[in-house]
Amino acid sequence: MATDFQRRKISGVFGAMDADDDGFLTETDFRALTTRWLDLRGTDDSTAEGQKLAAIMMGWWGTLLAASDRDRDGKVTLDEVLDVVDELPGMAGAVTGTADAMFEAVDENGDGAISAAEYHQLIEAWNGTETPTDEVFAHLDLDGDGRLSREEFTGHWLEFWAGDDPAAPGSWVFGRV
Repeated sequence: MATDFQRRKISGVFGAMDADDDGFLTETDFRALTTRWLDLRGTDDSTAEGQKLAAIMMGWWGTLLAASDRDRDGKVTLDEVLDVVDELPGMAGAVTGTADAMFEAVDENGDGAISAAEYHQLIEAWNGTETPTDEVFAHLDLDGDGRLSREEFTGHWLEFWAGDDPAAPGSWVFGRV
């Protein structure tokens, strides 16, 4: 059973993804999230970049739906997500697979690292509003080089989704909890 801390951090991300605020995640919510992200980048799904981002986000939706939609109604509740979170410590490979896909989405310029600006864009896309990220990025940038390597990001992603340590930097992937 998810701890109070896990519930708090997952609830925040769930709420940001629930674009229509109906208490469920659906394909429509992920399309809205994708559109927010494309708008922030000043593009749409008619471009190669937009198609890549849309494919990653909708692929993530497919993965979430397959893993979480226990009653197969085409929508995912917070409790269904939390049920999966309980299983994630034993599924590190699946979690790091989604981290790789998300890294590709965030690394806009394709240089193999996530800059502070790219991270800021990720958070704004998820939250749908202007969100300060300097403090959070500095907390995530373990080696202080001003970039998140794929390894740093993957470790943080795993810690966020499968971890339960409020002091772990990965707990901050989607912002301060």
